[in-house]
Amino acid sequence: MHGILSASAGQEQLLTELLVSHAKIPVLVGELISVEIWKHKVFPVLCRLQDFKPRSTFPIYVVLHHEASIINLLETVFFHKEICESAEDSILDLIDYCHRKLTLLAARSTTAPAATSAELPAEPLASPSSMQTVVTSAVNSSWEMGPEIPTKAAAVPPQELQKQAEVMEFEISLKALSVLRFITDQLDSLPLSALTRMLNTHNLPCLLVELVEHCPWSCWEAGKLKKFENGTWHVVPPEEQLKMTKLDGQVWLALLNLLLSPECQRKYRFDGFNKSQLLKLRAFLTDVLIDQLPNLVEMQRFLSYLAVTDPAPPKKDLILEQVPVIWDHILKKNSGKWEAIAKHQVKHAFSPTDEELKLQARRWAQTYSLDMMEALAPDKPRCRVCGAEAGKRCSRCRNEWYCSRACQVQHWQKHKPACDLMAKVPSVDDL
Repeated sequence: MHGILSASAGQEQLLTELLVSHAKIPVLVGELISVEIWKHKVFPVLCRLQDFKPRSTFPIYVVLHHEASIINLLETVFFHKEICESAEDSILDLIDYCHRKLTLLAARSTTAPAATSAELPAEPLASPSSMQTVVTSAVNSSWEMGPEIPTKAAAVPPQELQKQAEVMEFEISLKALSVLRFITDQLDSLPLSALTRMLNTHNLPCLLVELVEHCPWSCWEAGKLKKFENGTWHVVPPEEQLKMTKLDGQVWLALLNLLLSPECQRKYRFDGFNKSQLLKLRAFLTDVLIDQLPNLVEMQRFLSYLAVTDPAPPKKDLILEQVPVIWDHILKKNSGKWEAIAKHQVKHAFSPTDEELKLQARRWAQTYSLDMMEALAPDKPRCRVCGAEAGKRCSRCRNEWYCSRACQVQHWQKHKPACDLMAKVPSVDDL
């Protein structure tokens, strides 16, 4: 979380050096795939268990949110060439991960209506405010779990957790799209097998064509066009409906990288099916789109040439090909053990005692405390009254900032009801 905030604030140089020097990118990729497998293999079994009745579901939410945090961090730092190079062989596992997420995204757009604003969170994934809200709920729940009143502990039903996981999957897939585009920016730095895996094993150009064609991050609702940007759906005014979004740009840039590189053209199979799929792009290359991304002129020329020629098939080179190992290793190691793992986790990880839950809540509150988030935030707090840079905070609720005593006194009557409410929430030390 701290890494995401630092990188997002433009202070990523130190973070990048740390990730590279300590060889942490392969570790992050391994964590990413481990959580992905847990979500697909263990989590559904866990929710079906009759004895799975957690008093607090926040520990499970933290696991689900862990994948979002990692992919968010990778999206932020993979812009740098040295990060891509430091991934080494794990880049193959990351390419496979992105392919799985984009396949789910394409399938979602063709077999089901696009997600609506009611189905997706208003907060971006892994944002400080979203985590602070959830931690506050966990602190309150653990505080209420006194021995005298155990029934007051709020717990989300397993079905609701599954729904949250499905909703989170959509935005994770969009982050994976950005990561894949950054990987295609560094084709010269990738292992030899990476390009073959992207072009021939997974046929990513055709998958990207599907995303251009069905555009799962936009939908029509009640006669209005909605697009998903910055973690939320918003209505697009008629005059901006042809404007390219960041997600549109990521798809087109990835296609440019994969199709216009001489090495990619030499390796890719331009057979009848692939050729027909790629030629669908010509219908989308309008003058309005090219004005927004002029590099697409080269794509337009390439497709015009492809339409009247039959490129030679790629040469079959006799080489030893690297393969990803993380996914297969985890599946083989735990094959047939998923139910046993779920039962073990219900007993030892997701059914904490009251004291253990209070200790966990204290750790989460310290990790996601407002003081720590604000220390990492790029902008200084502003006075609630006049908007000047603030150095004083309400000592009672610690939510409002002021530049002077005079502004605090002036705002007190408006602030008092909210301050009284926040003051009732126990502090970390009181747990």
